[in-house]
Amino acid sequence: MAINPRQDREKGLHDRLIELFRNFHQHPELSFQEGKTASFISGSLRDLGFRVTEKIGQTGIVAVLEGKKPGPVIALRADMDALPIEEETGLSYGSRIEGRMHACGHDVHMTCALGAAMILSKETNEMKGSLVLIFQPAEEINLGAKAMIEDGLFEKFSIDMIFGLHNQPDIPSGKIALREGGLMAAVDRIEISITGKGGHGGVPHRNIDPIVATGSVIMNLQSIVSRNVNPIDAAVISLGTLQGGTANNVIPDRIEMTGTVRTFEPEVRNMMEPQIRQVVENSAAAFGCRGILNYIYQLPAVMNPPEPTRIVHTAASKVVGENNVVDPTPSTGGEDFSLFQEKVAGCFFWLGVGNPDKGAVHPWHSPKFTIDEDALIIGAKVLAETVRQAMEQLS
Repeated sequence: MAINPRQDREKGLHDRLIELFRNFHQHPELSFQEGKTASFISGSLRDLGFRVTEKIGQTGIVAVLEGKKPGPVIALRADMDALPIEEETGLSYGSRIEGRMHACGHDVHMTCALGAAMILSKETNEMKGSLVLIFQPAEEINLGAKAMIEDGLFEKFSIDMIFGLHNQPDIPSGKIALREGGLMAAVDRIEISITGKGGHGGVPHRNIDPIVATGSVIMNLQSIVSRNVNPIDAAVISLGTLQGGTANNVIPDRIEMTGTVRTFEPEVRNMMEPQIRQVVENSAAAFGCRGILNYIYQLPAVMNPPEPTRIVHTAASKVVGENNVVDPTPSTGGEDFSLFQEKVAGCFFWLGVGNPDKGAVHPWHSPKFTIDEDALIIGAKVLAETVRQAMEQLS
C-alpha cells in the first residue's frame, strides 16, 4: 500500500504533540513561577523561526512570525500555569511535582498553540500578515493577562485580532464548541463584614449579635438573583467563607464573609454592587449591626463578537466538519482572556477533550482530570486554520 505523505506528516505531528503534552503535564508550575515552562517554549519557538520576547508580565512570552506578504497581525493566546493540586489520575506521565498538577488543561493549550506554530512556520511564503503567539502566566489567579497588558503588551506588539481556546471535558473529543456572545462569566469578589457588640452568650440582650444579622444577610442576598435579575439573564452570588467567633458561649463583635459574583450581561453586572450593598447594609441595620461591603471587580465576561466568531466557525468547520461545531451552554467559570478582548476583537472557543472510553470525564480542577490526547492535533489544526482565515478575511 502506498504511503500518503499528508497522512504521514499528520501522524508525525500527532505523535509530537502528545510528546509535548506529556512533558508539560509532568512538569507543572504555579502562577508566576512558570520559568522552566517559558524557557522551553521560547527555545522551541526560536527553533521554528519566531522572534521571541520573554518576561512580558513577569514570566510571559510573546513570539512573532512574519509572513512574506503584507496583512493583518493575528494573535493566539495560551496560558501556562498549573494548580496546587495533588494528582490522582494514575497516568504513566502524571505530575512529577508533589502537590502540583495541570488540572485545568493549560498543558493542552500550550501544546495546541505550539502545534499551530509548527504548522504555520512552514507557510511563511504564503502567509498574508504576521502571527503573534502569547504564552500567558497566572490565569488561575486572574492576574496574568492583566500583568502582560500593564507591561505594555499591546503597545509593544500591534495586534489586529486575537483567538484562544480552552479544553472542555464536557464536550466530546472531535468537536469544537463555539458561540457568539457570552461564553464565560464575569468574575467579581465580595468581602462583607458585619459588626455588632460582643459579649456573654448567656445574656444576649446585653449584646448586639452579628451572627443573627449575618444569617439575615446570607438569606437576603439570594433574593437578589431571584427577584432583581431578569429570569432570562444569568447571575450567581455564592459565599465561600464565613469567619467569626472564638468560643461556643461568646457572642463575637464581628463576622467576616467572602464570596463570588458571576454574571454575563454588562447591565446585570453593573446592578450587582448597589443591590448587594443595599442588602448588606439594611439587613445588618435591622439587627442593630453595621454591614460593610467591599466589592472587587476582577474579570469581565468572555464575550465573542460576530466577526471573529464567524472566522473560527469557518476554520473549525474545515477541520472537523460543520456538524461537529456545536453551540455550547455558557460556563459561569471565568477567564482572563476577556481582558485581551477589551483591547482587541477576539474569539474564545472550547476544544472538546471528553471521552468516557479513555476516562476523560472529570471536570476542570479535579485531581482526576485528564483528556483524550487525540484532541490535541484537532486544537492545533483549528488554531492554524483560524489564523489563515483571519488573515484572508482581514486582508
